[in-house]
Amino acid sequence: MKICVGLSGGVDSSVAALLLKQQGFDVVAMFMQNWHDADATLHGDCEWEEDRFVAELVARKIGIPFYFTDLSKQYRQRVVDYMFDEYAHGRTPNPDVLCNREIKFDAFLERARSIGADFVATGHYCRKETLTAPEGSIVYRIFEGTDPNKDQSYFLSQLSQEQLARALFPIGDLTKAEVRRIAAEAELPSADKKDSQGICFVGKVDLPTFLKQKLRSVEGDIVEVYDAYYEAQPLFREQKEILEGLWAADAPMPLTAPYAPEEKVLTSDGKPLGPSPWKDLSVLSDETLEILSEPVPYDIRFETEVYRSGKKHIKKTRYKENPFGKIVGRHDGAQFYTIGQRKGLGIGGHKDSVFVIATDIPANIIYVGEGHAHKGLSRRCLRIRPDEIHWIRPDLVMHPGEIRRYRLRIRYRQPLQGATLLMRDTGLYILFDAPQRGITPGQFAVWYDGTEMLGSGVIAL
Repeated sequence: MKICVGLSGGVDSSVAALLLKQQGFDVVAMFMQNWHDADATLHGDCEWEEDRFVAELVARKIGIPFYFTDLSKQYRQRVVDYMFDEYAHGRTPNPDVLCNREIKFDAFLERARSIGADFVATGHYCRKETLTAPEGSIVYRIFEGTDPNKDQSYFLSQLSQEQLARALFPIGDLTKAEVRRIAAEAELPSADKKDSQGICFVGKVDLPTFLKQKLRSVEGDIVEVYDAYYEAQPLFREQKEILEGLWAADAPMPLTAPYAPEEKVLTSDGKPLGPSPWKDLSVLSDETLEILSEPVPYDIRFETEVYRSGKKHIKKTRYKENPFGKIVGRHDGAQFYTIGQRKGLGIGGHKDSVFVIATDIPANIIYVGEGHAHKGLSRRCLRIRPDEIHWIRPDLVMHPGEIRRYRLRIRYRQPLQGATLLMRDTGLYILFDAPQRGITPGQFAVWYDGTEMLGSGVIAL
C-alpha cells in the first residue's frame, strides 16, 4: 500500500510520515504550494520556500521520496475567490474548512493518486474508524483527536465518504507533547518548528488588508446600540416570548451567553447528552422556527438639528439624542468586519469592551454593543439552508420532521454545546440549550454524537 503524506514542513505532518514509515508502508512525501505572493500585493509571513526546504530535509531524514506540486491556481479559484465573495455579501467563511474539502482531500488527492498513491495522510489531530452497514457497505467515521487542546476535527467537517475512504490521520491518538517528543527523538529538522497561524497557506496577515485586494473601501458609520432598543424591537420581543413559552427548566431562561475565553477546545466525555431544557419542540411550525432563527434587524434612524455655537453663534448641525443608539465612529467598509470582533474599531470612551453585533452591507453600517453581556451578541437559534447541509455519515441523514439531540460548535475553539436539531423542508434549525455568543453567517456549525463528528453546515444569513 502506497501512502502520500502531505508534508508541510511542520512537526505534525513530519511525525505522521515517520510513523507510517516505521509501520512498514510505502511512503512518499509531497509538498504543495498553494499561494504565490507575486499574484497580489499582499505579502504574508508564510514563507513557503523555507517550509519546502524543511520538508525536503525531513523526507531525506526519514528516507522517503519527495515530490512538489503547485496547486495555487486551484486554491485561488476554490478558496480565495470564495472568501472574497462571502465577505462581500456580509458572511464570514472559514478558509481552513474549505482548504481541506477543496484542496488537501481533492486537488492534492488527485495529484497523489497520479503518482500511484492509494491514500493521502496528513498531520491532523483527529481519528478515523470504519463500521459495516447492515447491507454490507463500509461507513467511514471521524472522531475528535485524543488531545483536547489540539483536536482539529472541525476543519474536516465538510469531507465526504469518498474523501475519507482515501484519508489517513496517523497522529490522531497522540498529544502534541508526544508528537514533539517523537520528532525530537528522531532528530527531525521540524521538531522545534512553531505551529503555523493565520489563513491556510497564506499565513498570518491583516485580514482587512487581505480583503482590500478586491473589496473596495467605503467609509460608513459605526452605530452603538443601547439596551433600550431590544425592549422596543418587535422581532426580539417575539423571539423572547416564544422561547419563554418553550422553556421547561425551573430556573429563569438566560438571555445572554456568559463570557468564557476560548483558550482550549473541550472535547466531549462521550457520555449521552443531557435532557433538553425545552418543552415539546415538535409543535413548532416552520414559520415559528424561521422567526427564532432570524437575526434581530437594526434600523435606528438619526435626526439632525441646527444649533448655534460659540460667541459668534455660528450655525452647526448635530444629531439629536436617540434612546436606542448613537453614532460613535467611522469605518472603512462594513464587509471588513465580523460579528463578535472587538479589535480594530477605534472606539474609545467605554468602560467595557465594544463588540461588533451586526453588519449591514447594503447600507454600509456596523452596529456595535458594549460589554460581554450585550443582548446583540447572543442568539439561541440558527438555520442551515437545505443545500448547505452536509452529513459525514450518510446513514444518519435527518429527514423532514425528525428531531435529534447533539452537541455542536459554531467555531473551532469553542467547547461543545448542547442543542436540538429540527429538520424541516426549509432547512435544518438548531436550537441551543444555552444562548450562543457570536453566531456568524458563513461560519460552519458542526454537530457531534459523543466524540464522533456527524455533519456540518453553513450558518445562513
